[in-house]
Amino acid sequence: MCLQVLAACYKALSDHHRGRYAALAIAAVVIVVGIPLWWKTTETYRAWLPFSEISELDSLQLQLSVDIEVVFSRGTLTPEQQKKFPLSHVNQKEHQFLSLSCLLLPPTEADLSLHMLSESSCGSVVVYVIPESAALLPEDVKVYVGQRRTALLRSPPFKSSWSLKEVLSNLDMEVEQVVSTMSFSHQDIVAALSDRVRMAKVTKESMADSMRAIKSSPGYEITFSLLNPDPRSHSLHWDIEGAVQSCIQPLLNKLAPIANFSVDSQILYYAVLGVNPRFDNSVSAYTLSADSLSHVINPVEARLGSNAASSNPVLNFLLYVPDSHHSPLFIRDHSKREVPSNAFHSPRWGGIMVYNVNEMYGPEAERPVDININMAKVMGVFLAQLRLMLGVQHTHPPTGFVLQSPGSAGLADWELDRLLWSRSVENIATASTTITSLAQLLDQIGNIVINDNIAQQVSSAVTSLQSAVAELEAGNLAFALQYSREAILASERAFFDPSLLHLLYFPDDQKFAIYIPLFLPMCVPIVLSLLKIVSEAKKKRADKQAKSD
Repeated sequence: MCLQVLAACYKALSDHHRGRYAALAIAAVVIVVGIPLWWKTTETYRAWLPFSEISELDSLQLQLSVDIEVVFSRGTLTPEQQKKFPLSHVNQKEHQFLSLSCLLLPPTEADLSLHMLSESSCGSVVVYVIPESAALLPEDVKVYVGQRRTALLRSPPFKSSWSLKEVLSNLDMEVEQVVSTMSFSHQDIVAALSDRVRMAKVTKESMADSMRAIKSSPGYEITFSLLNPDPRSHSLHWDIEGAVQSCIQPLLNKLAPIANFSVDSQILYYAVLGVNPRFDNSVSAYTLSADSLSHVINPVEARLGSNAASSNPVLNFLLYVPDSHHSPLFIRDHSKREVPSNAFHSPRWGGIMVYNVNEMYGPEAERPVDININMAKVMGVFLAQLRLMLGVQHTHPPTGFVLQSPGSAGLADWELDRLLWSRSVENIATASTTITSLAQLLDQIGNIVINDNIAQQVSSAVTSLQSAVAELEAGNLAFALQYSREAILASERAFFDPSLLHLLYFPDDQKFAIYIPLFLPMCVPIVLSLLKIVSEAKKKRADKQAKSD
């Protein structure tokens, strides 16, 4: 019945009114249904990101805390001072908190006290204070630092009449020197942040150490290469597998919390240096000057090959045996003096050692001459270079300090802690920079798709960063490093996600170029009809107003 009424009304309308209502109906459908439907179907999906928390990363302030346990041996303090001494004392500095816990311990020998006493946690330092007159240390030695996180400190002269405050103030300076040597220092943190933020003052030595070290990465590939340019004269034999297991692997085992390491080796025949050494008549030998060393890397690197399946940085260590026509070959520094190790290293690339074998055989020896390479000598040089490449800072202790050699481990526990502090701070700075840059990019380009995977990785990175900062403030170095590694991995996965490629989204000008040819022919008649209806309505209203006047 209703349809019949509508049909009758429609027939009763004139063609003029019929066209007017048809234009209005089409315009209403386009505005009410078409535009919202088009807007929704062409909307760019952008998952929620914690922009407020990301913006706080720009003003992130790190507060590093070190737990220091000071153990007093009997005879160091008077009985009256022992009774007044607190169980804990906190000394706050700009970059660190020193928490001193005081115990009493009978005196023991230096090595036994450092190796047989209780193990300290990662990132902490234990200082054993011995009486000034103790014979455990030589007279000119004030502090003895062992392989672990412990040190022996010769007590400064304490007067029996001193108050508790005077004893602590006299001891704080000594403990701070020990902490600066065994833990991190201001310059270490500045060097770790040198590539990320602008710092006020950085010493040349700290900057040089940071430039030598390869940047933080989840994994590293270490390649040992033996270069034999003259296989017709030399038949070289090197026990690289045994040398790696005895000299390099202990160091890599200690560095396992920082990154994963893979080691491989190769022998390259007829591989020559990219420069011609000069013969020096004064020493009857060929020499390579420091200025020519920069030209050695590129020609040799072309022969090394690369692992295209891995994105981890590669550290190259090359052992070059000169041919018989250029032997012996020595490397000279900028002062024209021969380098004792006869080796050099390139920052963040690796090192090259020249191994002369001309003295191992005479001119009448049958060719090729079998030569067994002294791997202990070679690995000693490569181990020192590897420490520099991985960021183990060279320590310059104050006067009166004696540092025990790390031994076969290649790395003392406190040296590992210093590296963990630097790596944790560097990871936090790198992840913060990556996440902040990604957030700025996504905020500036509003039509980039942000899928749920990217949002999850960004949220995970922010959460890990917050946890890493909190653990650093609490002095939990192991957990701080773990969270910082998770943060940098999540931030890089989000930043390099394939869905963020520029080919997967359209800028606004491309959208207009696509939609205008499609919608313009349809919209022009509708707009003209609406303009005509508005014009007729205005004209009719003007006519009515004229008649009424």
